[in-house]
Amino acid sequence: MKARSGRRASIVIDLGFGDCGKGLLTDFLVRRTGASVVVRYNGGAQAGHNVVTPDGRHHTFAQFGAGTFVPGVRTFLSRYVVIHPTALLVEGEALRTKGVGEVFSRIRISERARVITPFHQSANRLRELARGESRHGSCGVGVGETVQDALEHPEETLHAGDLRDAARSRRKLQRIRERKNEELRALWTALPAGGPAGRERAIFEHEGVIGAWLEQATHLVKLGLVVPDSTLRDWMTESPATVFEGAQGVLLDEWHGFHPFTTWSDCTAANALALIAESGLDIEVERLGVLRSHMARHGAGPLPTETELLRPVLSEHNVHNAWQGNVRYGWFDAVLARYALDVVGGVDALAITHMDLLKQLRTWKVCAGYQREPMPGDSELIAHRGGAGLVTRLAVAPTSSLDRQARLAGWLGDVTPSLEECAANEGAVLEHLERHLGRTVDLVSHGPRARDVSLRIRNRSA
Repeated sequence: MKARSGRRASIVIDLGFGDCGKGLLTDFLVRRTGASVVVRYNGGAQAGHNVVTPDGRHHTFAQFGAGTFVPGVRTFLSRYVVIHPTALLVEGEALRTKGVGEVFSRIRISERARVITPFHQSANRLRELARGESRHGSCGVGVGETVQDALEHPEETLHAGDLRDAARSRRKLQRIRERKNEELRALWTALPAGGPAGRERAIFEHEGVIGAWLEQATHLVKLGLVVPDSTLRDWMTESPATVFEGAQGVLLDEWHGFHPFTTWSDCTAANALALIAESGLDIEVERLGVLRSHMARHGAGPLPTETELLRPVLSEHNVHNAWQGNVRYGWFDAVLARYALDVVGGVDALAITHMDLLKQLRTWKVCAGYQREPMPGDSELIAHRGGAGLVTRLAVAPTSSLDRQARLAGWLGDVTPSLEECAANEGAVLEHLERHLGRTVDLVSHGPRARDVSLRIRNRSA
């Protein structure tokens, strides 16, 4: 990472299935660059970005930026973020108890950000419950339901700016409830009356839900949190550096992930670059890609290198939850890492986190390619086959096609990874990573704190 002059922006991009360490890298960059602004540029309230401070305080950031523990650092939730008003208020209070001062004066929300309503969240959960063993791995927060609704019924979309007008918001909420109730009618008979399904159905049946929710949600307006997009430019003008904090990961991207086990969000740097361009400011931009020293996936979907051998030696904040289930682990997959890098067009710097795992292993493994018998239609999915027919590179779709990505998901579920191994020491592992990825590793992390991140400087100025 080179020293910059003038204003700079760092875009943090998760190149995996999420959970690669975006919170850690955001906190590290804020402390290193002096950034006073963190911008969330995709995803929504389902984020779970873990930060541990030098003095041991821990928080899993969902809507507040992961630089919030640093005094004076502000968060801007851009129009690309799907917000959950009541959860944001709860998170703010949680941060206050952890010593974060003036917490609500340090976050602002684009008036164009889409809002998750109680009916979107419940509909999301009911659909996932109805899928049974075929769940998609939703977080159960309602982000995807909200985005889909906004695409199909834009006139009914509730935006943060609408919360300024309680009557307008109430009318939209009533229409959303009526339509969602009708959409879900077929599910009512297929799901049990009690238990989780009964609790979610009750959201549609209790008349007081809209009023109670609005009373809380409009508190964002009373606190002065809802602002025009021009606020972001003003903040970036005042700060020597800005960190754009991504959510989820490229392998979950709405168009490049493996359908239907994806998120309704663009997980590339595209939204961040659009926001920077709109600012009109002269800013040097650095795209920082983040990967783990192994694979991790929370929820259903393909994970070709999955192994139970890593679970006993891993200890982290990301744990089982009722909607996604267990966190799944696998050996490092160079094929998927190459694919993610190709999707985003490469990065300026690459970070590898969770290198402290190596202390728990005798050998470390990497998937160099996939073994699979050639089948009709493979040419659309494969960019390169190496010796003995080993698939070493996946093709990036030239145009958006969920059908194509669904076929790729099925294809990945039927491959055999070809694993190489080496001694579990940092030098050997990084040598393998750089050879398989065809680029340098620029940062490594050996723990959950910013001080655990170090730059690898080779004949360059820091």
